[in-house]
Amino acid sequence: MKYILLRLKRFCGFITGFVFFIGGILKLMDPVGAGLVMGEYLDFMHMKFLGFAAKPLGLAFALAETVIGTALITGVWRKITGIAALAFQSFFTMLTLALVTFNPQMDCGCFGEAVHLTHMETFVKNIVLLVLICAYLFPARMLGVNKRRKYVSFALVMISVLTFTVYSWRHIPLVDYTDYETGALLKSGEAISYGEDLYKAVFVYEKDGEEKIFDLEELPDSTWNFVRTETVQSAAEDSSGLIDLSFYDADGNYMDHLAAEGRVIVVSVYDPTMKEQNWRKVETFIKNAQEAGFNAFLLVSGTPEVQLDIPIYTADFKTLLAMNRSNGGATYFSEGYLVRKWSRRSLPDMDNLNKLFQEDETETVIYHDTKGSLGFQGFLLYVFAVMLLL
Repeated sequence: MKYILLRLKRFCGFITGFVFFIGGILKLMDPVGAGLVMGEYLDFMHMKFLGFAAKPLGLAFALAETVIGTALITGVWRKITGIAALAFQSFFTMLTLALVTFNPQMDCGCFGEAVHLTHMETFVKNIVLLVLICAYLFPARMLGVNKRRKYVSFALVMISVLTFTVYSWRHIPLVDYTDYETGALLKSGEAISYGEDLYKAVFVYEKDGEEKIFDLEELPDSTWNFVRTETVQSAAEDSSGLIDLSFYDADGNYMDHLAAEGRVIVVSVYDPTMKEQNWRKVETFIKNAQEAGFNAFLLVSGTPEVQLDIPIYTADFKTLLAMNRSNGGATYFSEGYLVRKWSRRSLPDMDNLNKLFQEDETETVIYHDTKGSLGFQGFLLYVFAVMLLL
């Protein structure tokens, strides 16, 4: 009986640890996204004065979640880990109860951008985890003793997690779970593909007290009375799965079509307070891309702090942040389709740009998307193999 109870407690600890670990890793893979979620929580708790530390705090919580998850799976320091997990989960359960009560317009961010839950779904998930943690922890005297080699397993996983975190901090996520993933199509690109305008005029007619909308091609008979004309979104704009990239020039003219015509490389700077050397790096890269044959330009959310001799347009801060997590990173579009991204630290040189321009876009998408996915899957397989088999 004691053996069965111990197995059940370990099973509860493993399930809880698995959820903690996956949730933490998905946030560590996207530090910028973790910072955005933390910023929303700070805003909700009326702690905007800590907004400057949102990204480090987001990473710290994600790292703590990953450490607890690893300890629960490997079974090291069982009582201390159980208490830490209980305190961690209790805090977030109370926080999500407040979210359910006040229902703010925000995402829980439990699993980064990979999985989006409603406030109620998050609360139920937290209650289930809380029950599992209590089943694991109490009575504490029956937690059992871990094998000594599990300390080695824990250490190896932590080294791997820290390496993964440093890589993610310096580069874009290995797997992109945002709307701006590789293969996504711009709304303006879809409109160009089908020769449609983003907006169209429709006509409102009335008959027997009922109003109905008609297209120019399908106007009603004379028994209907004309009421007014309206401008609505076309089918291109209504299509699901499309991404929006709106930007305008110095005169306020929207230039969205530029990103959807031919082969385009867009460098995005959502925080203009970059060092001058980084601005010069961006300028050189754009000129190299233009020389290689791309239509390359810069999108900024504010005025650059240095004088630049390149095409510059203005876009929304949140749009640029969603499109490319790296401040000064580049995004490659071909006929409106998103092909590839780079962080500011890994922008391709002139030789690679020339090679990229000659490559087939579909092959580029498949290769780099698969490379990132396999890299992340390989990392997960390695750490779980170490935790479970060592």
